[in-house]
Amino acid sequence: MARNIQYSEKYADDTYEYRHVILPSEVARECAKDRLLSEDEWRRIGVQQSRGWEHYAIHKPEPHILLFRRPLGTDPVTGKVPENLNGNPAESRSVQAH
Repeated sequence: MARNIQYSEKYADDTYEYRHVILPSEVARECAKDRLLSEDEWRRIGVQQSRGWEHYAIHKPEPHILLFRRPLGTDPVTGKVPENLNGNPAESRSVQAH
């Protein structure tokens, strides 16, 4: 099942890194389309990626594409955000920019 899942390259803005995951139709049919998936749920369906990613949005025209993000600087092994980024990453970055 997992070998048919397609992963985008990572892309970023000033706060988060992003990626999208394209599920094959047989997997997408089994997923909830009206709510975000927890990490346990998306791992259970075969999505494999490092720690710290959250399913953050549903693109209703293409519910088979899962949209993920994590704060820049997240440790991919632990999923932890560095202390200077704790809390809201956007707030932390705006404070650091002054």
